[in-house]
Amino acid sequence: MSSYDPRSSGCTPFEEELINAMNDFAHSTDSPSFDTAGMVHRTRRRRATLIAGIATALIVAGGGTALASMTGGISRTAPAKPDTTATAPGADYKKAILLLSYSKEGPVAIDLTGMDLATAKGQFLKAGVKLGTVTRVNSPGCEPDSVVEVTPHAPKVVETGDTIELKLCGSASN
Repeated sequence: MSSYDPRSSGCTPFEEELINAMNDFAHSTDSPSFDTAGMVHRTRRRRATLIAGIATALIVAGGGTALASMTGGISRTAPAKPDTTATAPGADYKKAILLLSYSKEGPVAIDLTGMDLATAKGQFLKAGVKLGTVTRVNSPGCEPDSVVEVTPHAPKVVETGDTIELKLCGSASN
């Protein structure tokens, strides 16, 4: 019986022999090797890949949202029929739709209903048309200073460079 350190008198010989055998086994075997540097590297690589994937998804979603907002109502497909539902009581929806001609794709519908003058000017700039005279009309149920009519409007198709007249809803004091 070999012992590495003296035991207290409270141990039985069997217990002492068992403890000595376990110590002999523990000291004679090799300790397991762990590639801690490799584990850290793999963990960091997985984390970086996950973060890059999430960032890519956010960028793609944000880019799609930005592209959708940049068109601002411009549809690249030819409209079958403009919707005839009114956005406000008394507003004629068809009078604020501008059909812009594109060479290969056919006419594109630009809905200006309810836009303010600054937004409508931005749409004209994107579409390549010029802003003509802006007049105010009293139209029941519309929001003041919002577009209620464009001239010429659908179903007439306009070309880039044409001049478009705007009619805005008169102010509440009118």
